Amino acid sequence: MIMKKIITYPVCFGLLLFVIFCNRDSNNNERENFDLSLLTQSAALQLSGRYESLIQLNVAYLKKAAKMKYHAGKGLCYLNIASVNVSAGNYQKALFFFNKAEDYLGNSENPYHKAELYNDYSQYYAHLKIYDKAIEYNHKAFAYLKASKKTMLSSKLLPRLYVNKGIYYARKGWRGTSLKSFQKGNVLENSAYTNCMVAQYYLFVHQPDSAGIYIKRSEEKMESQKTSDAESMWVYYTTGYYYNEVNNSDDAEKALKQALEINIKTRRTYSSHIKDVYKAMADLYKKKNDGGRAYYYLNKYMEEEKRIDTARFATMNKATEDFISEIKKESDWHKSDFPLLIAMSITVLTVSGVYVRKVIHKMNMKKLNLKKETDELKNHVYNKQLQEVIELARKNDSSFLLKFKELYPDFINALLKINPDLENSELTFCAMLKLQFSSKEIADYTFVQHRSVQQKKYRIRKRLNIPGETDIYEFFDNL
Repeated sequence: MIMKKIITYPVCFGLLLFVIFCNRDSNNNERENFDLSLLTQSAALQLSGRYESLIQLNVAYLKKAAKMKYHAGKGLCYLNIASVNVSAGNYQKALFFFNKAEDYLGNSENPYHKAELYNDYSQYYAHLKIYDKAIEYNHKAFAYLKASKKTMLSSKLLPRLYVNKGIYYARKGWRGTSLKSFQKGNVLENSAYTNCMVAQYYLFVHQPDSAGIYIKRSEEKMESQKTSDAESMWVYYTTGYYYNEVNNSDDAEKALKQALEINIKTRRTYSSHIKDVYKAMADLYKKKNDGGRAYYYLNKYMEEEKRIDTARFATMNKATEDFISEIKKESDWHKSDFPLLIAMSITVLTVSGVYVRKVIHKMNMKKLNLKKETDELKNHVYNKQLQEVIELARKNDSSFLLKFKELYPDFINALLKINPDLENSELTFCAMLKLQFSSKEIADYTFVQHRSVQQKKYRIRKRLNIPGETDIYEFFDNL
């Protein structure tokens, strides 16, 4: 009997330990699946610009984390909301949610969580152009990632840390470290995006020959690997920019149009790249001396800038406020958090006003600069059309009047309003006077005598009731 007890106790204890370890492994697996699913879906939604769907996803996962009593899971939800606020330019709100995320992730036993936290923090400081701080937090992210176990998420984060490091050092002017970081990230991931970022570095330092090597690789990778629409559009934009730099306007146009097609296909409402594509298209057509299309795409760029600054801000405020409403309802929301809710509400009201003023000021400055460029393009288009019309008049081309009407649509209407019975030959003569042709020039271009031109002027005065003391050229110039 004693022997049975001696044997039974260790067996029971062993079984108990087995159950505890199995339960712990089960919890760990459940949490790892939670992380993988949440972060993968959030990244996809953010890349596609579907910010409202991203907020809804994180609200759902916040509830799920509460049921699981998974505090780090809640921290990841807050981190996602902080990240999307950074991309929208809502830096005050982003900081609030970063602090919330840090409260939960700071005590996490998983170093990967802190690597994600500091990576997003570094991007926040990069947006603020505080690159020393961005580099500091990037280093922290590297340290925590090194301490974490190798998973699908950690393997995906590592090359992006190197790419971000490359961006920060490039902005600081430390080109050697920057290039090494871009190349290291590219070796690890070797995707269309990472090859594209190396190409961008070489374009940044004005080495188009080296950029061309990585442009070709990024194109090959985009065909052989699955690339998100947002990143594909970024690759096409960089490719178009590269071809424009090397004066290959046809391939530049083709690549930039592909970037535009992706935007149309996905019907993305909040793309952060499309405005850059429009600006590149405007620069391309300006270089090709096609003022009409250059002017069109510059206008599209201005519209996109305005839309992003207003619609995205309004959407993010609404979505963030919805998120606040949801987390209020959480059953595990403690009383100690209510001061944070009050602070959040005040932030929503006060910071919004400050941010809107900043956006308006920024938009006004951009409008002034873009208006100057737009006016230059307008003048370019007008002068080009004017030269074409003058050339047609000099050749006595039958299409002269038609092209003149396109250039001065209101002029002909004004003449017909004075006298609806004017004939086409008379309208053509008036058009030549509008262009300030002298009697001798008109006689030479229309193959008539100088005297005949003077007689036509006299008849036109009568037909249009132009007083004798009024200079006929001044009359048509003011019409």
